[in-house]
Amino acid sequence: MPDLSSMAESVGAILKEKGHTVAVAESSCGGLISASLVAVPGASAYYVGGSTVYTRVAQIGLLDVPDEAMEGKRASTEEYALMNAARIRDSLGTTWGLAETGASGPTGNRYGDASGHACFAVVGPVERAFTLETADTDREANMWAFASAALDLLEKCVQES
Repeated sequence: MPDLSSMAESVGAILKEKGHTVAVAESSCGGLISASLVAVPGASAYYVGGSTVYTRVAQIGLLDVPDEAMEGKRASTEEYALMNAARIRDSLGTTWGLAETGASGPTGNRYGDASGHACFAVVGPVERAFTLETADTDREANMWAFASAALDLLEKCVQES
């Protein structure tokens, strides 16, 4: 498994260089994305904060997402990840919002997505979302894979901006 700081070292350097900030709303990573960003020395220059939005209760309480905003949406989709990325970005006043939502395993989620399914979104000067399917039932391996994929997406978007 990768160590925390090496996963976010390059994106942290780019964020610092550009003077950009980031906020994170993660779910099935359980805090690994934020932990990776914070593990890099000097993270206070770019990391404002984050939350593990594991349930609808957390989404309401931490991201202030009203029921109306969820009409026709479900978790573990790119649309949901984009909404959470925008909410955390706006809530914390950062340049970038990064969100992840998925099913780490060993089984799938209640929506019918298989273990290893995750959706990621970045909202900021560049906006992107994508879905990853690892086809793996190893919960911890998926958490690391999801965190890595989220940080890679953030880095690509920050580089493009």
